[in-house]
Amino acid sequence: MQKFDAIRPFYDSEINEALQDVIHHPMMKALMNFSFPDVADEVWKEQLRKTHSIRDFQCNFIYNSVQKVLEKSSEGLTTSGFENLEAHTSYLFISNHRDILLDTTLLNSALFEHGLVMTASAIGDNLVKKSFLKTLAKLNRNFLVQRGLTPREMLQSSKLLSEYIGHLLLHENRSVWIAQREGRTKDGNDATNPGVLKMLGMASDEKNLMDYFKKIKIVPVSISYEYDPTDALKMPQLMAEANNEVYIKEKNEDFMTILSGALGQKKRIHIHIGKVLNTEIDVIAAENENCNKQIVALAQVIDDAVLSNYKLWPTNFIAYDIVNKTNTYSHLYTENEKSLFERRLEMRIDHDNPIALEGFLAMYANPVVNKLKYHNVI
Repeated sequence: MQKFDAIRPFYDSEINEALQDVIHHPMMKALMNFSFPDVADEVWKEQLRKTHSIRDFQCNFIYNSVQKVLEKSSEGLTTSGFENLEAHTSYLFISNHRDILLDTTLLNSALFEHGLVMTASAIGDNLVKKSFLKTLAKLNRNFLVQRGLTPREMLQSSKLLSEYIGHLLLHENRSVWIAQREGRTKDGNDATNPGVLKMLGMASDEKNLMDYFKKIKIVPVSISYEYDPTDALKMPQLMAEANNEVYIKEKNEDFMTILSGALGQKKRIHIHIGKVLNTEIDVIAAENENCNKQIVALAQVIDDAVLSNYKLWPTNFIAYDIVNKTNTYSHLYTENEKSLFERRLEMRIDHDNPIALEGFLAMYANPVVNKLKYHNVI
C-alpha cells in the first residue's frame, strides 16, 4: 500500500529501527525519565531495543507516560459509555477536540483498559514539524493530515486521507480517531464541520453515501476537562478573530501548547463514548435525498451526541454565572472552587482587556449554554 506512505504511521516491521534512531535523543530521555523516574536509562533503552510493534510501544511505554500525566497534573480520568463498544471491532470515533495530544492518548488508554481496539489517530502535519515529534507520532499510530495546501492539492490530499481511513476501518479492523473539525475548540463551542464528513465520504463504495457511514460505524465522543491547561494560550487567536485579524502562530507555539497540555493542571477529566450511529443515519436517509443535506444532518446528529453527553464541571457553572451575573448554578460549586477559578482568571488574563476576559469566560461558560439546548443541565 505504497500510496499511503506519505501519511501513514510506521508499520510494525519499521518500529525497531525507528526506535533505534531516536533512542539517544534528549527528548526521548526526557519522556522516559518522566514516565519511569525510578528506572535507570540503560534499562528503558534495553527495553526499547527489544520493542518490535506499535502495540508494545504504546502499552509498555506510552501508557505509563499517560498515567504519569494524570497523576501529576490531574485529579483523574473517568469514563462512561464504553459498554456501547464491542471487542475486536473497529469504530470511527468523531470527537470534540480540546487538547492536541491528550484527547487521543487518553481515549487510547481507556480503550486499552477496556480490552478494545485502539485507534489510529489523525494529526495535522503542522504539529510534527520537528523530526523527533514526527517519529513519536508515527510510533503512536498517528497518521498525517496535510495542512496549508492549494485547493487542488487539498482535494487530492482529502481523497487519499479518506481512502486511508476507509482502508484502516474496513480492511485492517483498526479503529480511527478524528476531530469533528480542524483545530482545537478555542471558544467552548464544539461543532462538527460538514467538510470533515464530506472528506470521509470520498472513499464510499456504496451507492448511497449514508450506507457507507453506517458501515464505518461512527461513534461520537465527548471529552471534557475541568480546567483547560491551554486556556490562556488560546487567547491570542481569539483576540485576533475578535478584531478581524489574521492570526499568525509564533515559532514553536504548537510545541509549547503540546507541553502545556500535558503538564498543565487539568483537575478532573471525563470521556463519554456515544452509541454507534445507526437508526439516526436511517432517519437521515429517509428524510433527505440530497447528499449535502444528508451530510449537514449527520453533522447535527454528531453535535447533538457530543454536546448532550458533555460532562459539565464546577468551572463551567462558575463561568456561566459570572458571564450572566447570576447565581443560578451556585449550588453546583463551592465558594472555594469559585475563588480558585477567579484566581486563575486573575493570573492568566489582563482585566483591562475586556475581549480577553470575555473570551476566557466564554470558553468555560459555552458548554453550559450548549447543553441547555438539550435538557436541563442539573
